[in-house]
Amino acid sequence: MNEQTRPATVRVFIALAPPDHAKEELARELGPAYGTHPHLRWNRIEDWHITLAFLGELPAGTVPLLRRPLADLAAGRRPPGLALRGSGSFDDRVLWSGVEGDLGELHTLAADVRSAVRNCGVTFEERPLRPHLTLARARRGDRTSAAEIAEGLAGFTGRRWPAERLHLVGSNAGRGKGPIHYRDIESWALGDGSRTGA
Repeated sequence: MNEQTRPATVRVFIALAPPDHAKEELARELGPAYGTHPHLRWNRIEDWHITLAFLGELPAGTVPLLRRPLADLAAGRRPPGLALRGSGSFDDRVLWSGVEGDLGELHTLAADVRSAVRNCGVTFEERPLRPHLTLARARRGDRTSAAEIAEGLAGFTGRRWPAERLHLVGSNAGRGKGPIHYRDIESWALGDGSRTGA
């Protein structure tokens, strides 16, 4: 891609991602719903994530400023132990899976990520952290599907796993009619909680 065609802005968020085995566990539980509710806009399993900070559209030149502070932050944190549990829906249209485990550490990590971003001079809309994975969206007017599936997943409890990497993610949301796709701009291993010199 040459300079003339590179987008001037990038839609960005910072997140944790469940490991493949945790996603596969939930996908198996969702299997019947994929068949009975094909009209939902299902998120790709490889894109499931827990958003810590949604930054929105940023000038492309701003994104590199985030790399060093986020790398330093990740290196000084031990991976929180998390698990996927239960389900629900936002506004009767957005189906999600809940997250449990070291939620205190998760909230602290999110607060520190947001502080690091602000310290880079990036402004963004502050939203309360509600740890979840967005699984699907119902079309406008469909008020039953998400709630119906959520009820069936209410008893789901996945195995615990460590959230091992902090991800800086870009998306193509709003850039076409196709499904939303996410891509790692960069990711960093979470450390053991002890800071080491660079």
